[in-house]
Amino acid sequence: MLTLWTVFRKELLENLRDRRTLFSALVFGPLLGPLLFGVMVSRIVAENTGAARQRVALTVVHGERAPDLLAYLTAAGARLRRAPFGARAARAAVVRGGAGVVLIVPRDYPRRFARSEPARVLLVADSADNATRGDAARAGALLQSYASSIAQRRLQVRGVDPLIAAPVTIDSIDVASASARAVSVIGLMTYFVLFAVLMGGLYFAIDATAGERERGSLEPLLMVPIARGALVGGKILATCAAMATSLAICLAAFLGVLHTLSLERLGMRSDFGPLMALEFFAICLPFVPLGAALMTFVASFTRSYREAQSYVAAVLLVPTLPIAFASIYSLRASPAWMFVPSLSQHLLMTNLLERRPIGAIDVLVSAASSLLVALVLFVFTERQWRRESMLG
Repeated sequence: MLTLWTVFRKELLENLRDRRTLFSALVFGPLLGPLLFGVMVSRIVAENTGAARQRVALTVVHGERAPDLLAYLTAAGARLRRAPFGARAARAAVVRGGAGVVLIVPRDYPRRFARSEPARVLLVADSADNATRGDAARAGALLQSYASSIAQRRLQVRGVDPLIAAPVTIDSIDVASASARAVSVIGLMTYFVLFAVLMGGLYFAIDATAGERERGSLEPLLMVPIARGALVGGKILATCAAMATSLAICLAAFLGVLHTLSLERLGMRSDFGPLMALEFFAICLPFVPLGAALMTFVASFTRSYREAQSYVAAVLLVPTLPIAFASIYSLRASPAWMFVPSLSQHLLMTNLLERRPIGAIDVLVSAASSLLVALVLFVFTERQWRRESMLG
């Protein structure tokens, strides 16, 4: 234990003197994710709330053929602009991005409308254009509403109750809480948390292996008559300390970022406070030694700092792949998934965000599986450090 503590203190002090490593581990890693997350969610909130208040903008081609339709759209708050070009030029203008959403009234519209036949109009929009996608959806809804009102008036003129055309009415009941709805927006937070954990120990693990080899200090260190387990354990422990610190900084940053977001404008609420941040920390803490052992194990096979950066950076993707799997298949927390490290942490944190209950057994199984994998990786790393190949 004394040897392990000595190696741990050595690695920690050496990395604390390296400003590049310190910046990457304790500033860039834990803060970039929350800041990027805050910008993304702020943009989503601004787009959705702004679109709800913004009036629909439509460019109308041959609007004189449907005066009643234009009057309805104007009364509904739409901003209409008459197009000085024809239908073909209107399509080309939408493709170029200069016309927004275009409503084209065909030549036969007045005749078919007067005969109570289905009168076709064309709504031209570019679904790949984020700026006009909302206008296109709202314009389509207005046109559907106009068509429904005309159908009701025609039934009334013929002495038919319009309710006959609506044999079934649907009342949607949303049982999701405001916190659960917020997960659809802030659910990506769990990915940034786990990524910050790994980023916090990335350069510590590289410096403790490839960095030592490049500086020429690894060979004298391996010639010291100390147990390889204590040597490897001290290096992994220093990486764990950096990762735990990065995790704490990341969660503190998320506390500040989520406090500034106006999710209430979308009918959502984030309950992420200091208590939940501590719960996140406790859930992710068993994942820390797994990540530290994994990166140290991979870095042990490299010969240079640059080579280690390439291999260990690729390793960062491995623990985050289960999160992508969970998002694709909409997985829920279950006892079976608690045996999968990173996935279990993601599911438990998601349950906390949704205010769903989590069982103590699930938390214990998640922690035990992560620590077991960390122990296996530690054994393999210790065996690797016993080999003569570590000397060069």
